[in-house]
Amino acid sequence: MSGNKVSRVDITEEAIEVIQKLKAQYGALMFHQSGGCCDGSSPMCFENGEFKIGGSDVKLGEVEDCPFYMSRDQYEYWKHTHLTLDVTPGRGSSFSLEIPLGVRFIIRSRLFTDEEINHLQEVEEQEG
Repeated sequence: MSGNKVSRVDITEEAIEVIQKLKAQYGALMFHQSGGCCDGSSPMCFENGEFKIGGSDVKLGEVEDCPFYMSRDQYEYWKHTHLTLDVTPGRGSSFSLEIPLGVRFIIRSRLFTDEEINHLQEVEEQEG
């Protein structure tokens, strides 16, 4: 929990290590939870500002000082779900920055408890 608010997205220690390596190489980062199509449904890591965020996206929170976004339509399906950013060995078929490291970011999820739902952080609507 952040203060009295429950975060919508958290991160594993393994994912923190990968983010630290990527930050050393690229600087500030951002994440966008992909909704499918050519890159599947996976968290995508970009240099901050390299992915165009607009009015159809919401900011769920931050992981390791990196903003984490999702499309508003996808959020409507996932709004009762807690997300944890993790990594797994293997190469994904995306443009996400971690791919050359031989790992890929993944999302682990679970439903929020009734207590958590009453204390959730608000998502931030994006302009555009």
